[in-house]
Amino acid sequence: MDLLKAVEQAVEGLGYELVDFETSPQARLLRVFIDTPDGVGIEDCTRVSNHLTRLFAVENIDYDRLEVSSPGLDRPLKKEADFVRFAGQEAQLRLSLAVNGQRNFTGVLAGVADGRLRLECDGKTHEFELQQVAKARLVPQIKF
Repeated sequence: MDLLKAVEQAVEGLGYELVDFETSPQARLLRVFIDTPDGVGIEDCTRVSNHLTRLFAVENIDYDRLEVSSPGLDRPLKKEADFVRFAGQEAQLRLSLAVNGQRNFTGVLAGVADGRLRLECDGKTHEFELQQVAKARLVPQIKF
């Protein structure tokens, strides 16, 4: 059984997006990050946790601890759909290979076309292949 696929199907079947899934060595700790367009509350996490607990019991998946939470304000961006959904918001990117001696960029997501991400930073628009992006996260915008 493919654990990631099972978790993804279960989470999406409940109406949530699977943002990320992490396992510790020997899969003793399972972390599941979920989201919806309206955000995630404690009730959502409880619902998904209860469902996954039952699924893991039926599938005989051995683990010590399951954590279900929202991705947080600094949500990771993993799929092309994430970059499209959060266009216009500020993000931090880390590239797998340096471009002009630079691997880290912070700017406003300006969209995706043909597998290329546009990022506006310091008055310039940079384009990167999505495959070049090793890590990407939203920059939290806290308004007082």
